[in-house]
Amino acid sequence: MSTTRDRRTSGRWRADEPPTTGAAAQDAEPDPEQVARAIALRMLTDAPRSRAQLAQAMARKGVPDEVAVAVLDRFTEVGLVDDAQYAELVVRSRHTERGLASAALRAELRRRGVDDEVSQQALTQLTPEQEESTARRLVARKLDATAALDTPVRVRRTLAALGRKGYPPGLVARLVREELARREVSDALELVDDAGALDA
Repeated sequence: MSTTRDRRTSGRWRADEPPTTGAAAQDAEPDPEQVARAIALRMLTDAPRSRAQLAQAMARKGVPDEVAVAVLDRFTEVGLVDDAQYAELVVRSRHTERGLASAALRAELRRRGVDDEVSQQALTQLTPEQEESTARRLVARKLDATAALDTPVRVRRTLAALGRKGYPPGLVARLVREELARREVSDALELVDDAGALDA
């Protein structure tokens, strides 16, 4: 009996068993649909995502467009992907946690691939009164944080900080004026105009 035959019959190696080493041991070409589903499930487990974010992740892994569309359509049907709910969540959380105004939230949703119409609907939950109330708190907080600095510097930094969060210059300038007046910091009032022209 040959050595090969002995090895086959001894149980140490059989022709019908997959090899454990070499090129033949590599996995077969992964199924694109399985890859797409795995990507979506993994990302959605970490945090809610927009449809566009999931599609981009699939494209980076080489998933064909038609496969990605089919998988995302199915995930949308069962409620795992919902851009309207996602946009509402982003608006609530980013306004509450970071104090972002509508303009900044709209830009962020666009970066995340959310359709402008969907974004606009989500932004309706944020009223002008809520934005002004949040902006007023941010102004007071920024002025508190810069209390040790010269008044003109405090004004510039407060205007710039709220500008980066998407608040209109006119609104910010008015709130800064009101807060300075409340604190009786009269020497800075002339530094604030309706255009909010000072930069950081």
